[in-house]
Amino acid sequence: MRVGVQFTGSVPANQSVRWFTFNWPQQWHVIWYVVPTTPRNGTRQIEWSVEVERASATHITYWVTVRNISNQPVNIEARYAVLN
Repeated sequence: MRVGVQFTGSVPANQSVRWFTFNWPQQWHVIWYVVPTTPRNGTRQIEWSVEVERASATHITYWVTVRNISNQPVNIEARYAVLN
């Protein structure tokens, strides 16, 4: 298994930001997680979704949208795990 952080970013209060990452081999099974890195005790901070584009016969592009559901800016890490 291969794991890592693909990107970091900041999402303004009550807004969404969308990122993309490309050239992932089509045969990989990739799981995405988005984790807030700004501590806030006792409240939910983010929601995320992942969309997939088959960019070519051999590569995938992932579109990761992160929605800040709090009333303060939040920093995030987009993490992945490649299952083989």
